[in-house]
Amino acid sequence: MITKEQLDKYDMTIGIECHVQLNTKTKLFSGADNDARDKAPNMVVSPIDYALPGMLPVLNKEAVTKAVLAGHALKSEINLVSRFDRKHYYYPDLPKAYQISQLYQPIIGAGQVIVVDSTTGDEEIIRIEHAHLEEDAGKLTHRGDYSLVDLNRCGTPLIEIVSMPDIHSAATARAYVTELHRLMTFAGVTNGDLYQGNMRFDVNISIAKKGAKELGVRSEIKNLNSFRSVEKTAEYEFKRQVELLEAGKSVKQETRGWSEPKQKTMPQRSKEEANDYRYMPDPDIPPVVLTDEFVKKLYKVLPTMPGEYRAKWTPLKLNASVTETLLNNHILAQKLTAVLDQAGAKAAKMVANWFMLLNSDDFSHLNPELLAETHLIELTEMVDANELNSTAAKEVFAELFDQNKSPRTLAKEMNLLQVSSESAIVEIVDQVLALPESAQAVADIKAGQDKAIGFLVGLVMRHSQGKANPGLAQKLIKERIK
Repeated sequence: MITKEQLDKYDMTIGIECHVQLNTKTKLFSGADNDARDKAPNMVVSPIDYALPGMLPVLNKEAVTKAVLAGHALKSEINLVSRFDRKHYYYPDLPKAYQISQLYQPIIGAGQVIVVDSTTGDEEIIRIEHAHLEEDAGKLTHRGDYSLVDLNRCGTPLIEIVSMPDIHSAATARAYVTELHRLMTFAGVTNGDLYQGNMRFDVNISIAKKGAKELGVRSEIKNLNSFRSVEKTAEYEFKRQVELLEAGKSVKQETRGWSEPKQKTMPQRSKEEANDYRYMPDPDIPPVVLTDEFVKKLYKVLPTMPGEYRAKWTPLKLNASVTETLLNNHILAQKLTAVLDQAGAKAAKMVANWFMLLNSDDFSHLNPELLAETHLIELTEMVDANELNSTAAKEVFAELFDQNKSPRTLAKEMNLLQVSSESAIVEIVDQVLALPESAQAVADIKAGQDKAIGFLVGLVMRHSQGKANPGLAQKLIKERIK
C-alpha cells in the first residue's frame, strides 16, 4: 500500500488531448449524414467513407467554419493556411488504412483555457499547443472470437485539441475538461453529449520526483467520456506510477484504458510515436486558405463565452461554486444574464438561487429552455413586493416550466399569494396572542427576551396557512404586546 509520504515525493504532469465532434450536417469529406444516433450499423456511410476506388474527398466548409469558431473560443491563433496529412495505420474500422488529419500545418494554433477553482475562484491558465481538423474512424464491437465493424462514424468531423503539459493535479484535470466542454458547447460547435461520444479525452500522465528538471515516462489513457473518469484516472495512475518507482521498477510508455467497474487503468498496447504512422501530405485535398476578413467575421459572431459570463456576474457576488455550477448549462447562463440586464443584480441573484434548485432530484427533470425571462422577472417582483414568501416562490418557479402562465396567475391558482393587509393580519395576531401556548412567549418578550417573538410569528404563519407577511406579523406583534 502506497503511503502519503511516498506520494508527496513526486509531482504529476498531465497533458490532455480532446476529440470534439463537430455538429455539422454532413461528414468532413462526404455528403453522408453526420448524425449517427439511433441509426442501424453502416447506414450513414457514403462510397467516400467506404473508401471505394476512385472516390475523392471534398472538404466540408461548415466544418472549417466550426473549427475557426472553436479556435476563437480557445483564444487561439487561426492559421490562414492549413493542410491535411495522411496518418497511416491498419485497423478494420479504417477502410482507407489511413486517417486524414493535420500534423504539420493545423488550422488552430496556440491558445489557452482559463480554469477556475470552484471553491476559491482562483484562475489558472492551461496553454493549448494547437488544435487540428481530422476525420473519425469507425467502431468495432467485439463478440468473443469475432468482431463487428460499424462505419457510421467514419468520416465524422473532429477537432483534436492538444494541451500543453500544464496540469499537475487530478482536480485541475477535471476542471480543465469541464471548462473545455463549456467553451465548445457555448461556441455552438458541438452538441457536447458525452454519452454519445461527442467529446472524448485522452489523458497523458507522467510523474517525476519533486524538483526534477525532466518529465517522467508517460502513459496515455484513451477514450474517456466523462469529467469524473478523467479525475479518477489521474488519481489512480499517479498512485500506480509512484508505486512502481518506489518498488524500484520503471514506468512503461504505453496506451492504457480505463475500467469504470474496476476503477483502474489497464494496459492496451505500447505507445506509438508520430513516425510510426508514416505521415505524408494528402495529395487529394488542396490547402485550406482562409482570409483575414473571414476569420474576423467569425470572431464577431462568437457567442458569449464562460469567462465573459463570469465577468458580467461580478455584481451578483455569487459563490465560486454557484457560478461554476450555473455555467454548466449555457441556457441558464443566457437567461440569468438577460434577467441581470433587464432587472438588475438583486433580481438576478434571486434567479440564480432558483436555478441552483435544478441540481436537486425534485427539479432535475425540468427543461430550462421553457422558462421566459419576463416570467422570472415578474416572480422576483412579487417576492420584492411581499406578495410571495421564499418557499411559495420556489413552488411557483417549479410550475413555470410546465405551464404557459404568468407567475401571478399561478400563485393565485395555487392559493399562495401572501397576505399583506394589516387589518387581516391584526385579526390573526390577536387570535394568536389569546392562545394559552402564547402566554410564556409574551411574558418573555415583555422581559426583554426578543428572540421569543419568533415563536409567535411561527404561530401566525401556521394560522394563516403560510400566507401572512412575516415581517408585518412581527411588527404587529411587537405593537400589540407593548
